[in-house]
Amino acid sequence: MASDGYDARADFLVEAREILDRLGEQVVALEQDPGDRAVLDAVFRGFHTIKGGAGFLDLPPMVTLCHAFEDRIDAARSGTRALDAAAFDGAQRAVDQLLDMLEALTRGEELAAVDAALLRQVRGEDAPAAAPAVPIELPDNLDDLDFDALLDSLHGVGVMPGENPAVPAAPPPAAKPAAKPGTAAEKADKPAPPAEAELTVRVDVRRLDALVNLVGELVLARNRLKTLRPGMHDENLDRAVTALDTVTARLQGAVMSARMQPVSRVFTRFPKLARDVARQLKKQVDLVVEGAETELDRNLVEALADPLVHLVRNAIDHGIEMPDARRVAGKPEMGRVRLAAQQEGDHVSIEVSDDGAGIDPDVIRRSAIRKGVIDAESASRLSADECLALIFLPGFSTRAEVSDLSGRGVGMDVVQSKIRELSGQVQIQSEPGEGTRFIIRVPLTLAILPTLLVELGHDVYALPLVRVLEVVAHDETQVLWMDGQKILDLRERPLAVLSLRNWLGMPRDAAEATRGVVLQAGEQRFCLLVDRVLGREEVVIKALPRSLRGLRGYAGASLIGDGRMALIMDVDALLESAQRSSSASARGR
Repeated sequence: MASDGYDARADFLVEAREILDRLGEQVVALEQDPGDRAVLDAVFRGFHTIKGGAGFLDLPPMVTLCHAFEDRIDAARSGTRALDAAAFDGAQRAVDQLLDMLEALTRGEELAAVDAALLRQVRGEDAPAAAPAVPIELPDNLDDLDFDALLDSLHGVGVMPGENPAVPAAPPPAAKPAAKPGTAAEKADKPAPPAEAELTVRVDVRRLDALVNLVGELVLARNRLKTLRPGMHDENLDRAVTALDTVTARLQGAVMSARMQPVSRVFTRFPKLARDVARQLKKQVDLVVEGAETELDRNLVEALADPLVHLVRNAIDHGIEMPDARRVAGKPEMGRVRLAAQQEGDHVSIEVSDDGAGIDPDVIRRSAIRKGVIDAESASRLSADECLALIFLPGFSTRAEVSDLSGRGVGMDVVQSKIRELSGQVQIQSEPGEGTRFIIRVPLTLAILPTLLVELGHDVYALPLVRVLEVVAHDETQVLWMDGQKILDLRERPLAVLSLRNWLGMPRDAAEATRGVVLQAGEQRFCLLVDRVLGREEVVIKALPRSLRGLRGYAGASLIGDGRMALIMDVDALLESAQRSSSASARGR
């Protein structure tokens, strides 16, 4: 069945997962508009394509389940039996079951028979009935090319996985109305792209990772040459290094673009998630997805899945009110959750917002005092934004009881920790009675990071450039003391001051604090005092030396142009350290 090392099952697992992610979204769209023929056809094709691949690989339970829903959809297509709420529930259960089957295949396990109750629900049968054996409709001599054709029937010929092209809709006997722009129907209604099989090739992602690592080494070599060039006074060398710089930048961009994937790979999961959570809570929720075409490094796309699941579930569970409460508040019974992504320079912003009850900072403040997270005097000095930031503390929640889902704060520390691992940050904005916004910002890629290099003595440290707001000359006359904390009066805006030299435990030096770097950490800003600012440089992120692994404040390491190692600082951990030191100092007095 396979030849020359080709693994048809592995290929099927990848493709089937993508199809099922889209099916979850398409079934939700069909439930909202059961008369939409284009989406109906797309759902039928999705199950049919998976059934064909499963038949080719001799996976009878998967074939049986897909065939059962195919029959149910076909009845709706022919007009003999409309889809009802039970059918849509069955469809979503079928998607979940098929995903479980894929996971079992990934683990090398045999597939169990399909649950009879699920088959009855999918078929819409009232009485129990034995599941008949489903004949495989494909010829016995199906080869690899035929299998590729099955997969291409959904993705389009020659299209790489992850590009998520539109699928041509099979025209019904009568004319149909034009699909609404931006809807699942409109996506399914677009014509297929022309065949361009010769323009694409599937590449093992490990090869791409190896290529990225080699480009990273080339960037380090280029930076080294650029550092050495000024001292050589050689015109020919100058021209050669300039040409190398240009070509390296272009190669870097080309390789990085090959690893980029649209966030739709994750976003397509959320219409189904929102529907399932809302039905469990007996709420009405409309999930609006925007910017799904925004691209990120493939590693970041997958890493964002869990944090976004936490945020969307929280928005529905604790943000959106019950329909009766919304009606009393003068709101539509249907709550709105927005999941949106957009590129902003060299990073991507992802927003999860709701039009629910919002978060009252005073409630957070009282809860924090009651739980012993903060004393009453310190809590009284917190701003509204600082109160909201308390929900990111481990285990903090405003709920008295924990549900099967979560309250604000349950899992929020996990969200923040995960985003920090991605060299990103998460911010929260909320207005009581109006709603809440969580904004995640992450770099486009983690392979190469734009930084600002600073120096302490002979040691170099790198600050993620996305966190740097400005560099200022430090003047002690502008520094005040407030509650044991140094405060810089910068254009009448007070900023907490942290000396990097003090934080590292280094002795004071006459040259200390000649520069201050203003950094952003969540909703807060602070000024980091350093000896010197060396300038901007793109660095290749490497693992920390063993002696520093696990220490707070460090995010990685890199070699810079002059051959020295630079430690990449964790800006959030630096601010937290400064705040703890300030609190300890205040209590000591």
